[in-house]
Amino acid sequence: MANINNFVKRIRDIMRNDAGINGDAQRIEQIAWMLFLKVYDSKEEEWEFDDDNYKSIIPDDCRWKNWAYDDKSGSAMTGDTLLNFVNNVLFVKLKSIIVAPDTPIKKAIVRTTFEDANNYMKDGVLLRQVLNVIDELDLGDYDESHAFGEIYESILRELQSAGSSGEFYTPRAVTDFMAKMIKPKIGEHVADFACGTGGFLTSWLKELEKCKETTEDQAEYDNSIFGIEKKQFPYMLCVTNMLLHGIDVPKIYHDNSLLKDVLDYTDDDKFEVVLMNPPYGGNEKIEVKNHFPSDLASSETADLFMSVIMYRLKENGRAAVILPDGFLFGTDNAKVAIKKKLLSEFNLHTIIRMPHSVFAPYTSITTNILFFDNTQPTTETWFYRLDMPDGYKNFSKTKPMKLEHFAPAMEWWDNRTEIAVDGFDKAKKYTAQEIADKNYNIDLCGYPHEEEEILPPKELIQQYQEKRSSLNADIDRILDEIIDALGVDIMGDGNE
Repeated sequence: MANINNFVKRIRDIMRNDAGINGDAQRIEQIAWMLFLKVYDSKEEEWEFDDDNYKSIIPDDCRWKNWAYDDKSGSAMTGDTLLNFVNNVLFVKLKSIIVAPDTPIKKAIVRTTFEDANNYMKDGVLLRQVLNVIDELDLGDYDESHAFGEIYESILRELQSAGSSGEFYTPRAVTDFMAKMIKPKIGEHVADFACGTGGFLTSWLKELEKCKETTEDQAEYDNSIFGIEKKQFPYMLCVTNMLLHGIDVPKIYHDNSLLKDVLDYTDDDKFEVVLMNPPYGGNEKIEVKNHFPSDLASSETADLFMSVIMYRLKENGRAAVILPDGFLFGTDNAKVAIKKKLLSEFNLHTIIRMPHSVFAPYTSITTNILFFDNTQPTTETWFYRLDMPDGYKNFSKTKPMKLEHFAPAMEWWDNRTEIAVDGFDKAKKYTAQEIADKNYNIDLCGYPHEEEEILPPKELIQQYQEKRSSLNADIDRILDEIIDALGVDIMGDGNE
């Protein structure tokens, strides 16, 4: 059995000596495409065993077992021969695989996975050493495959500190908590319209696993996930993640969820459950707004995803969505319209305020989890502030948030009471009318004694812009109310 716990360190040590690898992001991307081919090769062995007529979509000379496997006879490719093969044969052939509309998903994912992948390594001898470490993994062995699933989690966690790639990883404690509170049922389908590396989908599968009893349940379980990911690299990681979790037909699509008119969605496009952490602070092309009703056409990506979620949640469906504080306090026209739609057409029953630094070191922006369902308009919304656990000043890479830190919220969930600490609300319910009277500023039960945090410039600017937009909207609204009350015609000639 391969020394799995040492797996990442061994590969990192080899790659450090390769002049082509520049930083963590490239190192992880390099590992990712090799891992995909190794995992896919293991899956193909299973598919060939079950189906005598199975034919691989990968050209024979490009299948892992035919070029990467080293039988220790001295015939395995290495050095310049290996580099030439990878750059000029493997990548060329895999990027040009022909995919037709009727190509099965489990085959089409090979082409999609390699569309924008790169080989960064420049030393063929070091590349051979990395391939050999990866090939030691025995993914046909259940225990080893399961153990490697845990190691894959650690690789994904490294994305948090790999530059801009960090946006694709939501801490596992958070995704597990959300899946637990959603309470999956066999027969339901979950969607994540910006699925990154698949964290929400794996947490869903882990929770749904407990409900399986029959072979029919297994088939429903296998067919229960749907994901869309815009960026190539996390898409590749997500597909590999699903294959590792035993999903032979990963319904993961390399696409942009914001590029379809939301009014065109039919019941066939809707899901019983949505679990998401929409990208926020991002910029989309101006024409993206054209896919949304004018009152919902925000310039903030998280707002746009909220609209997508509302249009794609089935009747009686449930959703849990992570959103930044800016969504809660924002009172610009688009945010108010989105929140008004949310409360008037959906049941926003719970908002969990999460402590700062949950996403450290990637971002310091404070986030919240909104739980709602498509059963009825909102009558009341509970807010619950989850405080930093004892002994923690901040979460960090070495001291990340754990599922046990959600224990107070889980205990409160089924026995809801209003809680005040030192005169400040920690848990409280508000009626939909009270929220409307606040002009949909739902920045409630917040943190009373927050220390001032120094945010990175980009996030600081974004936060100031959101607050300015909200203040401007509030000023305009109040001025309109004053003008209406006084009956003043500001467009008149000034002689009144």
